[in-house]
Amino acid sequence: MPTSDTLPPSEVDLLYRTHHSWLNTWLQRRVGCHAHAADLAQDTFVRLLKARHAHPLKQPRAYLSSIARGLMIDQFRRRALEQAYLESLAHLPAAHAPSEEQRWMILDTLQRLDRLLMQLKPRVRQVFLHAQLDDMSCPKIAEQLGVSRATVERDLAKAMGVCYRLRHARG
Repeated sequence: MPTSDTLPPSEVDLLYRTHHSWLNTWLQRRVGCHAHAADLAQDTFVRLLKARHAHPLKQPRAYLSSIARGLMIDQFRRRALEQAYLESLAHLPAAHAPSEEQRWMILDTLQRLDRLLMQLKPRVRQVFLHAQLDDMSCPKIAEQLGVSRATVERDLAKAMGVCYRLRHARG
């Protein structure tokens, strides 16, 4: 049952019947693979079902392509993150390599963390990455970014809060 701020299923059904074929073709031209295009088209309509729109769409193709574009970007980011992770694993001795289950859990965590960090303001994200990946101190980060130490500490606290929520999130 739709809430008062989502499209009714009948509206989504009409959009699906009217625009699914077009969207699938549009996606296939961009991703070059029929199966990926079909998955992305399906995910677009799932996202549409969850979207907060109580009124009919004035430009459904523009809206659908916008959702699909975001999903393509997410997919490319996930693949790039996975590739970087797999490349880093290739440098580990076989005895230290994680199991398949551990790899999946690590990739899932990396993807969730990436999504959360991308929601942060760029400077907050930059402070976090300098602290965590470059092992820089707050004074060094402040100097590099041209901000006060207090600003760096505040930004780092925001980013760590995101990590905490990720760690303790259910589901």
